[in-house]
Amino acid sequence: MGTAAEPSPRRVMLTPAARRVVDAATRLFYERGIHAVGVDLIAAEAGVTKKTLYDRFGSKEQVVVEYLAGRDERWRAFLAGHLDAAGPDPRERVLAVFDASRSWAEELSPKGCSMVNAHAEISDPAHPAHAVITGQKRWMLALFAQLAADIAPGSADSLARTLMLLHEGALVAHGLGVFPDALTHARDQAAALLARP
Repeated sequence: MGTAAEPSPRRVMLTPAARRVVDAATRLFYERGIHAVGVDLIAAEAGVTKKTLYDRFGSKEQVVVEYLAGRDERWRAFLAGHLDAAGPDPRERVLAVFDASRSWAEELSPKGCSMVNAHAEISDPAHPAHAVITGQKRWMLALFAQLAADIAPGSADSLARTLMLLHEGALVAHGLGVFPDALTHARDQAAALLARP
């Protein structure tokens, strides 16, 4: 469900050592922030040399791409399970997105959305990971648009954008701990919105 205009970032083949690098970077980047974590620490945590890291990835930026692309792939698979379980009703499928996000946040994202957090550090469109971040959010908007088209064909764009704002706002509120259970509140608001004639 991507867009043709969305550039695909370069990816690397993950050998066992490279997989350890990505696993270590995933944990460290999410817990501490991308800029706060250097390649020396990633290499040490992965049990590889810095040379091995650079031989496989070429740069820290490519490690960031693999971290974010991997998170995105896992999220899409996680969400697909929730959408499948929701059945064909588009309203139930919209609510399943919020349910999936709540489960994901509770289990895997206590500090908020990794894409939003990464964008706070990587706002330069020239950074190779920028396309992963914006591509993930565009994919989410396209998903909401697809579901909205089945609910309200005449106002699908507006409905999709409203659902996206509810969803993304809840992710940010969750990550910041602004108030408890932001994703449940957003789901309730989405349900109320979808119940309107």
